[in-house]
Amino acid sequence: MPQIFHRSFNTVSKLSVFGFLLILAFLGWVVLVWARSSYATNAGIARVQPVPFSHEHHVSGLGIDCRYCHESADKSSFAGMPPTKTCMNCHQQIWTGSEMLEPVRESFRTGQPIAWVRVHRLADFAYFNHSVHVNKGVGCETCHGPVNQMPLTWQHGSLLMEWCLNCHREPDKHLRPRDKVYEMDWVPSQLINEADKKPFDQETLGKKLAKEYDVHSLLHCSTCHR
Repeated sequence: MPQIFHRSFNTVSKLSVFGFLLILAFLGWVVLVWARSSYATNAGIARVQPVPFSHEHHVSGLGIDCRYCHESADKSSFAGMPPTKTCMNCHQQIWTGSEMLEPVRESFRTGQPIAWVRVHRLADFAYFNHSVHVNKGVGCETCHGPVNQMPLTWQHGSLLMEWCLNCHREPDKHLRPRDKVYEMDWVPSQLINEADKKPFDQETLGKKLAKEYDVHSLLHCSTCHR
């Protein structure tokens, strides 16, 4: 029987197979890059709010503690949003005629809460308890980033599972004394190790606090997926 296809078709078929595999690998790489980008995770994107609230001004400028607005941060699974009355404690006295703050005054008059746009949103299948992390010595800055430098609030971390696991594998690298949890720009060297009279480093302090606060590396699926 005469040969139907030219011998060169053998080369073409091999190239097609390998080319298809290369295309699949490239597409897989594109998906992985996209999944970690801000387009998918929303990290680094400042949200437009009904009122342009500046953490930089209130935290760095005025020295307001996180708990003044997020009072349930160490008591509840949610840090909570402040009621409008919290804003008006100050703004009944200052910036009373500001057009920018009219939505705040309107909310206070009508009793309707301000429809803030959520910045950090975990997937529904992931469980997170805010108070547990705070009471174990994880600083606000660890997850939320340099909030004191944010004129508009953005999501600091990716909130991907791998981001959470980076801390859960070695929690001692992210621990600080409980009374320093709410301090921005805090570093371990601000504390003196009584054992050698030298400033602490994070490794030494973290191991000490992990033992003191009974912190463990929790990596089982049920820790976050319940």
